[in-house]
Amino acid sequence: MLATLKKQGYHLIGSHAAVKKCLWVHNALVYGKFCYKCRFYGIESHRCVQFSPAVSWCWNSCLHCWRARPRDYGLEGPELLRLPYVEDPEVLAEMAVLEHRRTVSGYAKRAPREMYREALDPKHVAISLTGEATMYPRLGELIEVLHRMGLTTFLVTRGVRPDVLASLEEEPTQLYVSLEAWNGEMYREFSRPAGPGLWRLTLETLELLPSFSTRTVVRVTLVKGFNMGDSDVSGFAKLIERAQPTFVEPKAYMHVGASVGRLSRSNMPSYEEVMDFSRKLAEATGYRLASSSRPSRVALLTRLERPVVRYGKGCPKAWDEVDLEGEKYVEEYR
Repeated sequence: MLATLKKQGYHLIGSHAAVKKCLWVHNALVYGKFCYKCRFYGIESHRCVQFSPAVSWCWNSCLHCWRARPRDYGLEGPELLRLPYVEDPEVLAEMAVLEHRRTVSGYAKRAPREMYREALDPKHVAISLTGEATMYPRLGELIEVLHRMGLTTFLVTRGVRPDVLASLEEEPTQLYVSLEAWNGEMYREFSRPAGPGLWRLTLETLELLPSFSTRTVVRVTLVKGFNMGDSDVSGFAKLIERAQPTFVEPKAYMHVGASVGRLSRSNMPSYEEVMDFSRKLAEATGYRLASSSRPSRVALLTRLERPVVRYGKGCPKAWDEVDLEGEKYVEEYR
């Protein structure tokens, strides 16, 4: 399993963590083009570490996951439920930054000098990449260490460990809960959970979100032919009302990576279809459509009245006006 991950470009850390260069790091350094998180939240792609503290462990085997899932490596039963060993959070944090620097070290002559220097000094860690981050039992300590190092954090979770989220020693800068289903039947069909009761735990996580002081996000992964009908708008609206997130991100499933063997290209909605769904969802929830990104096929909804977008100095302010070349800059899902 670990040998396969290395061949796929993962920089492994200890027995269960990894860093991998995001496609948008390359796009930022070579083409000066940034991912939608730059437009939405001011995160400059070349200074973002894509990191997982549980690289091949997850309680779900979602069809749309663009990474190879634990079961693809033969992990079953109890092997899915816990990490084999728990690495020290100080070590993971230091090594994550070091491995990010290694992933960008080859751009010294390809990127503008200032951007290259900035890439060697990351300011943000996306705790996502692959696997389920909340399976790392010292997650709160890890976030605390990263913050002490001057890094901001986005924690992305499928929301099946409300116990871990409720007991975090320190909250992330932003907390994402990623959904693709709005009821238990859809969840069991599409996400292939490792055991019973995980939909109930997802609902507990959503009910927990209003208690967080950090910014929270419900990301709705849109899969054409599965969850984009009018009834789906109503179903997701009820979950959003339960969670009261700061932001909602309806985002297209991207037909890339390992998911191409499970879903077809016709399951990937267009930007226009994502925007149509987003407008309906905004109307159903009372959120407003604040921004969008055509390359990543994603919209941003919020109830905040004041402008919430904070542009990094390298972030484009008019993504939708940028003419991209076909699929060249299609984002890797994370």
